[in-house]
Amino acid sequence: MALKKSQKSLKKGTKQKWRTKSGKPSTQGAKATGERYLPEKAIKSMSSKEYAATTRKKRADTKKGKQHSKQPKRIAKKTARHRK
Repeated sequence: MALKKSQKSLKKGTKQKWRTKSGKPSTQGAKATGERYLPEKAIKSMSSKEYAATTRKKRADTKKGKQHSKQPKRIAKKTARHRK
């Protein structure tokens, strides 16, 4: 049986190594960093300033009670190609 488009996307995403830059948990436990989870290749392609900017945005949105936080546009463009 052929996979649906959404199933293919999920299957492909699980093959990627997603993590935070520090390697520590982002939101769970006492040592949560509040960092953004991204594919490892995306993290490597970003400068320290870009990663700091996207992490700042995520932390600010989390403080506001938002579960999901969009990345700054120019950073989103750069990381999008690594999620495909």
